[in-house]
Amino acid sequence: MSTLHALATMIIAIDGPAGSGKSTVARRLAAELGLTFLDTGAMYRAVTLAALERDVEPMDEHACGELAQSLRLVFDVDGRIRIDGKPGEPAIRSDEVTRWVSAVSAHPRVRAAIVPQQRSQAGRGLGIVAEGRDIGTVVFPSADVKFYLTASAEERARRRALERGEPERFHEFLADIQRRDHHDSTRHDSPLKQADDAILVDTDGTDADGVVAKLLEVVRGGRSG
Repeated sequence: MSTLHALATMIIAIDGPAGSGKSTVARRLAAELGLTFLDTGAMYRAVTLAALERDVEPMDEHACGELAQSLRLVFDVDGRIRIDGKPGEPAIRSDEVTRWVSAVSAHPRVRAAIVPQQRSQAGRGLGIVAEGRDIGTVVFPSADVKFYLTASAEERARRRALERGEPERFHEFLADIQRRDHHDSTRHDSPLKQADDAILVDTDGTDADGVVAKLLEVVRGGRSG
C-alpha cells in the first residue's frame, strides 16, 4: 500500500478534556491531510440542543436515549452538523447546551445511539480525523494514530474567555471547565481518559498552528506511539 493511500484511508483519534483545542486542531489536521473531519462532540451537542428545544429533561436517560435514536444527524460539506435537515450551528455552541452536554452525553442510552453513527463514518472507507472524549478508547480503539490533547484548566478557561471576547467571565469559564472535567472523567459509561497507546500532547503555551504542526510530524512520520 502506498504512503499516499495509507494516509487517505487512515483513522486518527484525538481525545482530550473540554477546551483543549480538539475541534480546531482536528479540523485543521483533516484539511491538511485531505481527510474527513468528524466532530463527535457536535453530535452530543445536537442531542442536547434537541432535548432543550423539545422540553426533554436532560437528566432523563430514557427520554434522551429515545430522542437520540430518532434524530437524523448528518454533516454538511463544511463538516457542520445538521439536525433533521436543519443547521445545528451556532445553537449547539450556546452556554445552555454547554451546561448540559456532559450530562446528556453520559447517558448510556444516548451513547448507544450515537457511537454506531460515528463508526459508520469509518465504514465508508474514507480516512477520518475524529475528536471527542472516547474516540481512541471506545469508538475507534484500533485507530491508526491516537492523540490525547491536554492543557491546564486555567489555560483552557483563558482561551475560552479570549475566544468569546469576555475576559471578565474567566472565573465562570474556569468553574465550568472544572465541573465538566470531573463529570466527563468520572462518568460510568466511556469516561474521559487517555488511551494506553495515545500520544500525549500538552498544548499549554502552544497555539493551534503549533499543535497541528506537531501532529502532522507524527502522522507523516508514521509514528503511532
